[in-house]
Amino acid sequence: MSGAVLARPAAVDDPARWFRTWQPRPQARQRLICLAHAGGAASFYRSWGAALPPSVELVAVQYPGREERIAETPLGNLADLVERIAGGLERLPHLLDRPYILFGHSMGAVVAHELYLALRRRGRPLPAHLVVSACEGPARHRPGLLHAGPDEALKREMFKLGGTNAALAGMTELLDLVLPVMRGDYRAIETHVPAPDRAPIAAPITAFTGLADTELAPGDAQAWAGETSAAFEQQAFPGGHFYLIEQRDAVLAALLRRFGALDGHWPSLP
Repeated sequence: MSGAVLARPAAVDDPARWFRTWQPRPQARQRLICLAHAGGAASFYRSWGAALPPSVELVAVQYPGREERIAETPLGNLADLVERIAGGLERLPHLLDRPYILFGHSMGAVVAHELYLALRRRGRPLPAHLVVSACEGPARHRPGLLHAGPDEALKREMFKLGGTNAALAGMTELLDLVLPVMRGDYRAIETHVPAPDRAPIAAPITAFTGLADTELAPGDAQAWAGETSAAFEQQAFPGGHFYLIEQRDAVLAALLRRFGALDGHWPSLP
């Protein structure tokens, strides 16, 4: 047809792009699936896999727009992000073929909880335990406007929380690469609205917090208790919002205790 513009077919979303396993352990009895904070990448958890025992394999989720996915546009909608991750797991069922724990830090905790709900809707094998870190429960979720503000406000937030290397402050070119990712992630988390009719999950929930985390108000972490029909526990560690950097070994020990509690246990679908 003369003058017609032919649309290019949408690129196939390769599910393998979403998951990183640096220490593959085919014989592992259990799996830990980790989700990063706003602006974070899968490599945040890279050292965890090497520190875990051979019985546990770590898989980290890689969001678009960072590291080897830097050419991809960050997703600014949390529901879209969750559905893409859930779709990847559905197309790679071997990642859910043994008891597993979902762990998410800060924004990653919200993603982890929503991912549980998405997997439940899809009838996929569910986590045996949900561990949420440095995050308020959905009933206390607070919207925000940082994503719509100036770059300087986003930069201040990045360095205030302690999860960004301070040396990055003087690296203009690197900051120019990081800021769109941060803005997209903040848009996703600040515009997210938890479904008011969500049913509690069937797995136990543990909330990890930093004793000096000023991002959480009293009762924020405890609010996760209302999101499960099973057990709830809260455990605090020394440190602020990114306590898990300095407290990595203590955090891993706490996670391994949860793996010990569920060893051989596979919860039924709710």
